[in-house]
Amino acid sequence: MTSRYAELSREQLAKLVPELLLIGQLIDRSGMAWVIQEFGREEMLQVAIEEWMGASPIYTKRMQKALNYEGDDVITIFKGLQLDIGAPPQFMDFRYTVHDRWHGEFHLDHCGALLDVEPMGEDYVRGMCHDIEDPTFDATAVATNRRAQIRPIHRPPREPADREPHCRWTVIIDESYPEVDDHPAMDVIRRTRAARTELDPIDTSDEGQADYSGPLLTDVDFGAFSRSALVRIADEVCLQMHLLNLSYVLAIGKRCGTNTELAKSICAKQLIGLAGVAAERIHRALGLPGGIEGAVKVLELHPLLNPAAYVDAEFGPDVVGVRRSPAHEDGAWVSLVTPEDVRPLQAVVRAVDPHLDVEVNGTDEDWTARVVQTDTAAKEFSEVSVVKVSGGAAWLFEDRKSLPLTVL
Repeated sequence: MTSRYAELSREQLAKLVPELLLIGQLIDRSGMAWVIQEFGREEMLQVAIEEWMGASPIYTKRMQKALNYEGDDVITIFKGLQLDIGAPPQFMDFRYTVHDRWHGEFHLDHCGALLDVEPMGEDYVRGMCHDIEDPTFDATAVATNRRAQIRPIHRPPREPADREPHCRWTVIIDESYPEVDDHPAMDVIRRTRAARTELDPIDTSDEGQADYSGPLLTDVDFGAFSRSALVRIADEVCLQMHLLNLSYVLAIGKRCGTNTELAKSICAKQLIGLAGVAAERIHRALGLPGGIEGAVKVLELHPLLNPAAYVDAEFGPDVVGVRRSPAHEDGAWVSLVTPEDVRPLQAVVRAVDPHLDVEVNGTDEDWTARVVQTDTAAKEFSEVSVVKVSGGAAWLFEDRKSLPLTVL
């Protein structure tokens, strides 16, 4: 199935891919507020650990295969982080140093996630920078080498309060280190349709870079990739989001037990918040038109309904038609959108114009949504407002030179 991103130009795709990476980072900015509300801070930390450990090794390996940089060394780990929704470019400004294949370091000149949580107090900072990162960094490295250890040189809470870089870490691979085990959640996520989704191969004859098999770069120059490679990256990043969300759903379900309505409510709130902010960022980044036309185009490019191989959807001048697809089988985001609950779609179209609304008809897994103009501007969903507390919601990317990193 052809990607919905295939109709975009190479220049548009180079703008969209970092946007999608940043949108993936905002999943937790949207989801964790509702976990804290229902279960408290300590359970939020455990949800985050289970969520990332269940998904990130799977999608990291997918991206390695897609862009032909599979390996077992520090350089492979660093390339993976550059294409990971957990470390979107610039907002999470990782700077890398490679000593040799088995030894490296990174530091963050800017950590958007830290700046989001510092106002919440030291307990939240320690929770993110210690409790969550200790197991999840090593789990991310599992896709490359089970004997990799990522350890802090220094990390927040910051002393002094304006300390820079925000943190610094070593990455060492040593045969004497014990192998990192898979988290049990990985077995569940690995069996999802999202994890097994096959995407179109990259056309190596297309103009531009077809993979990331060359040297590690200071900053990935998305504009250097071919149009075909960028389409594949965009689809892979959307699958990263789905896998992370499915891992979130798994962790939420574990805590809600038989109260499936509570689990559904929490997951719907996460989607509504992310859907609105993602739509706003996509619309602005690509300079899409306003009104109904722009809203339908945003829906067509939105991670809620991508990649095409995972979510079955068709688009007309003012309509979106969704059919049962692998995403429904997984219980992914699209399964939360029904004729009885159209809030995620409303969040998307209202991000383009608050005077827009949707009318949805059909069944839970086979429906058609029509985008309509109204006379009254709708108020922003509170779930969207929660996500906008994050600096990532309004983040602006800057142009940077991409330089090869050589071994010191």
